[in-house]
Amino acid sequence: MRNKENAKYIKLGLTGAGVVAFGLLFFFLLYRNSLGVALGVLGRILRPFIIGGVLAYLVTPLSNGLVKRFGGKRMGLANAIALVIVLVAVLAILLLIVPKLIESVVEIAHALPGQVEQLGQKITALLEENPDLQATVSPILDNLGNEVKGLFGSNGAKLADSALKVLGGAAGGVVSVVSVLVDLMIGVIVSLYFLSKRRQLAEQAKLILRGTLREEWADWIESEVRFADRMFNGFFIGKLLDSAIVGAICFVGCLVMGFGSPLLIAVIVGVTNIIPFFGPYIGGGVGALLLLLENPTHCLMFLVFVVLLQQLDGNVIGPKILGDSTGLSALWVMFGILLFGGLWGIAGMLIGVPLMAVIYDIVRQITYRSVRRHGREDMIASYEAQFHTASKKAKSREKKAK
Repeated sequence: MRNKENAKYIKLGLTGAGVVAFGLLFFFLLYRNSLGVALGVLGRILRPFIIGGVLAYLVTPLSNGLVKRFGGKRMGLANAIALVIVLVAVLAILLLIVPKLIESVVEIAHALPGQVEQLGQKITALLEENPDLQATVSPILDNLGNEVKGLFGSNGAKLADSALKVLGGAAGGVVSVVSVLVDLMIGVIVSLYFLSKRRQLAEQAKLILRGTLREEWADWIESEVRFADRMFNGFFIGKLLDSAIVGAICFVGCLVMGFGSPLLIAVIVGVTNIIPFFGPYIGGGVGALLLLLENPTHCLMFLVFVVLLQQLDGNVIGPKILGDSTGLSALWVMFGILLFGGLWGIAGMLIGVPLMAVIYDIVRQITYRSVRRHGREDMIASYEAQFHTASKKAKSREKKAK
């Protein structure tokens, strides 16, 4: 008996030592930046495959619908038609919106110097009417003016350096755009292969899973993969539809209120609305800044309009389209956006919520399994009754209403 206990403690000690050693190794690789550099190089090499995989995943629901329509023998035709429909739709939207956006940006660029001058005159008049405020703000404005003069320089050398940097950045931007376009073209081709081979790839993954893991673990991983698919698919499709509706309402509202560049503002609000939690504030802030240069009254009207629009989206449009798609509280939504946004930028902010939902569900499943192993189902029942009964009742009411 004592030997069994000693063996158990030895296994626990070895496991703990292995975890600590792996953690130290992982920290060392991150600290030396070799792992980050290697992952960055690998990501750039496999970028067409990543684009193709994402595109194939987004097109799969439409492709499955066409396969049911045409029959399983015409899967290749269904895949091609689904991909063409999505690409044509995206291209049509770009052709309709991009010229108007360019026109709006050009108009703003032409009007910006005069608007800035008018704003400066208003600030000067305000400071002259308020001497106390002028005494506080004048040193700040003087320092800002000195910084601007120092940037350009008296002999124009710094201005030339700045111009060269801008030209170099523009050339680098052109190269980056060409590289992205090439990756997109290759990604479209790769997506066709993913779509045509998706069933075979799924079966290969099952074979690997069943061949390397025990049955219960393989079943659990398969259920989590299906759960992740529901999370990501439902969240992204619903969020895109929700943001399109918000953008359309914003465009109509800006037109009715006579704001300048209504399409540009509506696109900014709609696109940033895809980012959960922080997106509406980003879009509203950028739109308000554009209108502030045009007319401060329009800026104030727009802020009130955006607040009302986000209330409509948060209480009516969003719940109708998305429902409780992730089941996460606001705390974990914010945590996921900040964590994955900090790791992967805008892409991390977009996938942060469904990815956090998957991680939360995995932790919950493992925790429940461990608690049941210790014979404490009463703790799970108490927790569910205390914190999840209300959400279950709400879901049952929604089902009855439907």
